[in-house]
Amino acid sequence: MTRAASPVRPVVALSGPVTVSLPSSRRGTGRRWETLCWAACAVFALLLCLRTTLGPHQVWGSCATGGYGLAALVARLSARAWGRASAAVAVGGSVLVPLALLIADGARQLEVTVVERSGGLLLDSGTPYVPDPAGLRDYNPYLPGMALFGLPRAVLGDVPFADARLWFALVSLGAMGLAAALGRGSRSSGRGTARPLLLLAATPAVALPLAVGGVDLPVIALMCLALALAGRGGGPVVTGLALGAAASLKWTAWPLLPVGLALLAVTAGRRAAVRAGATAVTSAVLVVLPAALADPEAFTEHVLLFPLGEGGTGSPAASPLPGHLLATYVPGGFTLAVAALALSAVAVAGSLVTRPPRTTVAAADRLALGLGIAMCLIPATRFGYVVYPLVLLGWFRLGPAGRWWPVDRVTEAPRTHPPAAKPQED
Repeated sequence: MTRAASPVRPVVALSGPVTVSLPSSRRGTGRRWETLCWAACAVFALLLCLRTTLGPHQVWGSCATGGYGLAALVARLSARAWGRASAAVAVGGSVLVPLALLIADGARQLEVTVVERSGGLLLDSGTPYVPDPAGLRDYNPYLPGMALFGLPRAVLGDVPFADARLWFALVSLGAMGLAAALGRGSRSSGRGTARPLLLLAATPAVALPLAVGGVDLPVIALMCLALALAGRGGGPVVTGLALGAAASLKWTAWPLLPVGLALLAVTAGRRAAVRAGATAVTSAVLVVLPAALADPEAFTEHVLLFPLGEGGTGSPAASPLPGHLLATYVPGGFTLAVAALALSAVAVAGSLVTRPPRTTVAAADRLALGLGIAMCLIPATRFGYVVYPLVLLGWFRLGPAGRWWPVDRVTEAPRTHPPAAKPQED
């Protein structure tokens, strides 16, 4: 006698990720948080517009207030939390519109004028530095690599496409996008990078310098790219070139070298770290040394003394942070601030030896800590430098693979099932 076989349910083997939609209440909470974030950005932009005395910042504040407000409305009406639509609206209002208006009007921050002038000087004299600076506008505190952003103006003349701010933005967003793609692996795509880039560009700390002309953004972007390469155990030559490119722009990038090399030593070995270090130092020296030798006195005055507040003209970087307060109000305070800065550098360097970072996020955190301490202790500093630790702390956590990425769906790990059992007969 044969019993009827029990029905066998079909089993499907899943070879890819399973996407599970979250409840509508969770999606609604995400939209509310997104709306509040854009509304807070609008309030910040409005307050800046009302309180600042700088013309470019007033233009940015008025445009960004409308852009962020419209982004909040789009977020409130959107069916999906943290979508690209609201971020794109925010970027349009806080970056594209004010940048176009400022370029058309010819208004720019002093930094943009300095960089564009340095490009012309580099072509004419081989050094981007004015020989005898008489006033604040004559000083160029950046390393010679920054003058490359001024070459389009020197070559093309007074045309909108030659504006240094456009080249700052292109290099910054391009390097950040590449860093995000490297951080997520080979399966990442441009589509997956678009939303993090939009959110980054729309953040007030980034949108403001993108529009009015911030020289620090390409420096930060190249730092993130170098860390992403080191975290993947990238080729020592390519990693070294990225490290050297950042180091040739500004002194603030030099703490990247020990951190990036410590990470590369963990991911690719000490020999790769040594090769990358040699490549980085060689490439940076090849950019910096010719200008330093062309006029050593000008190089010292512009790049060494002026940023420390010891040049012939006082640095405008005078935010009331500990280093500046020590140098200004305490007898011998300048020496104390420099000593504290040196001790903090030794402490961070010691941590790289005793406990080297093993992931890109850990290296970015260590670099953000070191830069944050340094920017508090440098005698001549400004609050705007906070963009360095903010981007370093957030960028490698932002994105589909990051812990801070706001989503309205949860992707589970792939699941496989054993083959279905055959019905038994007796």
